[in-house]
Amino acid sequence: MKKNILIAVVVVLVAGGLIGLTVVRAQSGYTKVIAGQVVRQNLSSTVSGTGQIKPKTYVNIGATAFGRITHLYVKEGDRVKAGEVLATVESVQPQANVDAQKAAIDAAKTDITSYIAAENTAKANLEKSQADLEQKKLDYDRYTALYNDKLVSKQDFDAKKSAYDVDVATVNQNIAALAQAKAQTDSARGHLGTQIATLRSNEDSLNKTVSIAPFDGIVTNEPVREGETVVVGIQNAQGSTMMTLADMSVITAEVKVDETDIVNVALGQPADVSVDALPGKIFKGHVTEVGDQALLRSTGVATSQTTSGTEEAKDFKVVVTLDQVSGQNNDELRPGLSSTAKITTAHKDNVLTIPIQALTLYTPPTVDSKGHVTTVAASSGPVVPAKPQQGVFVLRKTGSKLKAVFVPVTTGITGATDIEVTSGLNAGDQIVTGTYRVLRGLKSDTPVKIDTTPVVVKDTDSSSS
Repeated sequence: MKKNILIAVVVVLVAGGLIGLTVVRAQSGYTKVIAGQVVRQNLSSTVSGTGQIKPKTYVNIGATAFGRITHLYVKEGDRVKAGEVLATVESVQPQANVDAQKAAIDAAKTDITSYIAAENTAKANLEKSQADLEQKKLDYDRYTALYNDKLVSKQDFDAKKSAYDVDVATVNQNIAALAQAKAQTDSARGHLGTQIATLRSNEDSLNKTVSIAPFDGIVTNEPVREGETVVVGIQNAQGSTMMTLADMSVITAEVKVDETDIVNVALGQPADVSVDALPGKIFKGHVTEVGDQALLRSTGVATSQTTSGTEEAKDFKVVVTLDQVSGQNNDELRPGLSSTAKITTAHKDNVLTIPIQALTLYTPPTVDSKGHVTTVAASSGPVVPAKPQQGVFVLRKTGSKLKAVFVPVTTGITGATDIEVTSGLNAGDQIVTGTYRVLRGLKSDTPVKIDTTPVVVKDTDSSSS
């Protein structure tokens, strides 16, 4: 019984061996390849960058006066209008200075009024003395004529002359008094101007105790509380920040793009922006700023601001402005949210394309001066050096055999999974697309067979950069 079982096992093994040998012989001399086709389609080239959502305009509301915060009228997340009061700082001393200065101005105005009255009095005195002088001059002229005709005594003549001289002096005195009164009035007006300028300065100090919203926006940060003391920044010492106000009417995504891709990015290019906090939503935008300073990836510091000679990877800042963000989307997007921007750097319609993995570099065999295939060691004459060429392996039927023939190609833009072919191929051509191990060692004119085994596709990010 055991002998029969052993014979049956041997027969099965021999039959299996014969079948396997038959299969190996049938496939000997062939290389299994994965095949694809050259097709026409629309193709877009994209560059990706990661960063965060930022408002185009935002400002840190800093302390403009020293003192204790008496009131905060808004909190984080509140929307405010331009001109709205945001916070106040204690203002007892500035208010007292304003009140005192207003009182000083009132006193100065009263002084000016009194000086104008004195000026008018001096003017009246001058007019009276001038009238008296005119009368005295008439008397003096008349007595001079009578005295020359020996009709009046010298005593009477001298009396008229003396009265005339006194009135001349009085007029001169009144002229000086009027000039003095005018000078005092002008001086008082000058002092009033100084007092008014001081009042403006004091009012400015008082106004700085009140923080006003410079534009419509949303409060994104408020690091202080009522009762805390804030200080004003001086020279290199930073002052207290009371809150940050962002204008969310124009929202941007500030992302970093790898240095190898930045040459393809230009102003105005369209972009799709996704936000980690809002899965499934895509926001349309366009490039509005391309940085010209390289940023170290580890620190984010511009290379122009560091003296180290590090060769680490670098990025460039790119700003994408979102288009027509309003309503609910405007409320959902908040500064600081992580975002990814896919920028379309090129787009072509109805172009020849092949899978990117089909493209390979192939070094043709070395040939001698007569065009015969040879090796450097076996060659007895000058050898034409072979240069690697970019191309694909095209599947061509030769008799009953299917061969992979290398064809050089030129390429255009690169998409997520495909690349444009500008010359060397035609639509419908069947090409070798894999595997990578096969393509790496494949030679031109090698007999091949198409591997029809289903390929398991891994779920990976197919975005290009």
